[in-house]
Amino acid sequence: MIDVTDLLDPLNDAQRQAVTAPSQAMLVLAGAGSGKTRVLVHRIVWQIQVQGVSPHGILAVTFTNKAAREMRGRIEELLQRPTHNLWIGTFHGLAHRLLRRHARQAKLPETFQVMDSADQLRVIKRILQALNLDEAKWPPKQVQWFINAQKDEGVRARHMPETGDLYMRQMIAIYRAYEELCDRSGLVDFAELLLRAHELLRDNPDVLSFYQERFQQVHVDEFQDTNTIQYAWLRLLTQDKNNLFVVGDDDQSIYGWRGARIENIYSFQKHFPGHEVIKLEQNYRSTGNILKAANQVIAHNEGRLGKELWTEAGEGEPISLYAAFNEQDEAFFVIERIRAWIKEGGARADTAILYRSNAQSRQFEERLVQAGIPYRVYGGLRFFERAEIKNALAYLRLIANRDDDVSFERVVNTPTRGIGAKTVDDLRVIARDRGTSLWRAARIMLEHGMLSARAGNALAGFMQLVDRMAAETEGMELFEQVKRTVEKSGLIEFYQNSKGEQGEEKVENLEELVNAARLFDPAIDNEDNLGPLELFLAHAALEAGEMQGEDFDDCVQLMTLHSAKGLEFKVVFMVGMEEGLFPSLQSVEDPKRLEEERRLCYVGMTRAMQTLYMTYAESRRLYGRENYPRPSRFLREIPAEYLQEVRLRAQVSRPAAATPLKTAASASLSVSQYKLGQRVSHAKFGEGVILQLEGQGAQERAQINFKAAGVKWLMLAYAGLAALP
Repeated sequence: MIDVTDLLDPLNDAQRQAVTAPSQAMLVLAGAGSGKTRVLVHRIVWQIQVQGVSPHGILAVTFTNKAAREMRGRIEELLQRPTHNLWIGTFHGLAHRLLRRHARQAKLPETFQVMDSADQLRVIKRILQALNLDEAKWPPKQVQWFINAQKDEGVRARHMPETGDLYMRQMIAIYRAYEELCDRSGLVDFAELLLRAHELLRDNPDVLSFYQERFQQVHVDEFQDTNTIQYAWLRLLTQDKNNLFVVGDDDQSIYGWRGARIENIYSFQKHFPGHEVIKLEQNYRSTGNILKAANQVIAHNEGRLGKELWTEAGEGEPISLYAAFNEQDEAFFVIERIRAWIKEGGARADTAILYRSNAQSRQFEERLVQAGIPYRVYGGLRFFERAEIKNALAYLRLIANRDDDVSFERVVNTPTRGIGAKTVDDLRVIARDRGTSLWRAARIMLEHGMLSARAGNALAGFMQLVDRMAAETEGMELFEQVKRTVEKSGLIEFYQNSKGEQGEEKVENLEELVNAARLFDPAIDNEDNLGPLELFLAHAALEAGEMQGEDFDDCVQLMTLHSAKGLEFKVVFMVGMEEGLFPSLQSVEDPKRLEEERRLCYVGMTRAMQTLYMTYAESRRLYGRENYPRPSRFLREIPAEYLQEVRLRAQVSRPAAATPLKTAASASLSVSQYKLGQRVSHAKFGEGVILQLEGQGAQERAQINFKAAGVKWLMLAYAGLAALP
């Protein structure tokens, strides 16, 4: 008899029901902070230990490599043994594995290379140049979005119907040229990984049958974030097997703008008619007041599958609501509250400022700098995205595959070796005309003497360097391959000769790349017997494509509401809660987009563990204009009993467009050495008259009509006013 005490005791009733359910199609509606990862981990271990499923027969799909690593680590901890033969990874990572194993059936060269987003953009720019299209009229990023959006829907250029729309006809032509170049060069972008893997299973019944038989259990995390092609891929694998176990939350579907389809979680019930639904509603993160308020907000969305978050942790404090004069006052209030939190012994990393638009961060950054509080804008440049690392990886990719045009273009003149843009343009023409790669085009031009002596010698020297590095590193351990390539390519010397600390930092990063190769374990997820270098290059490309940030330092976190999903903080500030900003102006007249904005608000609120502040400004300078926005409708959807207004304010007249919320906490109070109608002088604005007073102590402010500068709101503690007789 197997002892399952350690497996089941940590679970609540709903979690236990999901973990121990018999094999069947199942939708687990997991609310924010309800322990969904625990359910997935314990479900997989239950199937292995109790139901006798081989790890070889389990597939688990996540959305980030970080989540996949965490899941694997927790499974191994419970099993007390490694799980190398258990397929756990992201959609992109698992699709990459399938394509490596079945490259020929997928109509790919065995040496195909994965492009990250920046490399894809470089290819698109090359296509636009070849088609003589002006990038100002055909922005490369817009083209990139178009191509990826088509692939996410499973649509090839050849599938798109003829149209009289000149714009669409040109986009289709660019898409077709892009596909041809990628096929010729053996290049695969992220969207192509998913589409090609789906086509592999769809068009090869023997391959599909093999994986359908192999994977007895298929698990999916964050199911609400799947797009069309991902869901189609899952349905192919699990059709007629009734073995798809998905965990998701329709109330946290916030990525429609990048292809996620909330419809998938609703369609699950139609496509798997024998399915079971289990709701995880007990929250282990937030206080009762925060959860009740969030429940009330999300209840305004229609067509929800429905659930009600609750907690045993107590009611906690009401949500603090602050109505600021403007964005400067809003930032001042937030930073003052953070300073008070730190003074009381709170950790900086336990606080987060969440905003709808990146443009909002500047005011908070300035205030944090002035206050001497360390901060981090979440989503900075990751290791594998840094230019010097991408240069080193490009050399390694060329060693693995000479026909990799993206890598060729990136380093053909890095470090500089006298190969100019004209030479590269000539190579592109030959490659396009002959239907071959840039490397082969270079061979043709050298053999036929089509280049000047200087350009020819430089190009030949580059190609000899790559061939020599490939020969010298063959058979070496991975870290030695990387170390030798970094040194022989000239990158170390190139950055050492750069002036200042930046060059030193780049050299240190290259040294860290060698260390990363040293620590890389090619044994994990390598049933396909790929070489260590190929695995490492794929790992680097997939890591560079992730949107998750690195581990936090002890500093205040600034991030968009989208970036906050999956995170939690003891103290959260949701700022800019105004109509036109949040919800965004574009979403107000579109019911579908407005509901996604409301889900985004719900996600933001449920990031808070103990304390939640929500702020709005009565006036805000945005996009070069002074606006007087109304408070967000999401604030109005929170019942008054869950809110407390922290601002003590005088009864003052406000701009006509401003309609502040009225709560029981509103007060009329002003303690000041100044008086209404008093004449004052300011060092910058000159003479003026006080029109209104508000607040007290450090929060006291005055509205002053200056003769030269007009009406200004000033904080009296910092204004340096002088009273005039």
